[in-house]
Parts: sequence; structure tokens; C-alpha cells
Amino acid sequence: MLLGRRLAAMTELLKSVDYEVFGTVQGVCFRMYTEGEAKKRGLVGWVKNTSKGTVTGQVQGPEEKVDAMKSWLSKVGSPSSRIDRADFSNEKTISKLEYSDFSIRY
Repeated sequence: MLLGRRLAAMTELLKSVDYEVFGTVQGVCFRMYTEGEAKKRGLVGWVKNTSKGTVTGQVQGPEEKVDAMKSWLSKVGSPSSRIDRADFSNEKTISKLEYSDFSIRY
């Protein structure tokens, strides 16, 4: 049974996507919650504030988990945030992860 799970995990498609979240997403712990949510889901990548008041980043991992994170970024966020919209770009299948963990960039 364990061998079957390992083989399934090895053949799982990896996905990478860039994102930018608009709304009240700075000064509301959005980056901290994003980092926590990504780590909880076993995803890698990064998140940072932009000078125009948005939050941007990249997330990578198994396709299902990346899709779930996209939904979280679009609809949930941090408790005090107000998400107007989330834009996703450069969505692609990758052969290996480009990061070893998920981090907040400054």
C-alpha cells in the first residue's frame, strides 16, 4: 500500500503559478497567513508586498494543492483582509520544484 502511494506521488503533476492579490491585503498579516497556508498544504514559493498596495508571489507544488491555494488566495486570505480580486499568470507544469520551502520576501 505504501509503495502505491509513493508511486502515485512520484507521478503527480507539479504546477507553478504566479499571483497578485488586490484589495486590502497589506497591513492585515496577509503574507504571514499565505506562508502558513502554503506550508500547511506542502507548497513552496514566496510572497511579498508590492509598492502599489498588492501582494504578489509564486506558488509551486502538486496540481491539486496549487489549485486549492489559488482558491484560498482568491476567496479567503487573512482574517482582516478584503480580497477584491486575484490575478494568476505564467501557470505551467514543471518537472521539479524550484524552491525548497515557502518564504516571505521583503
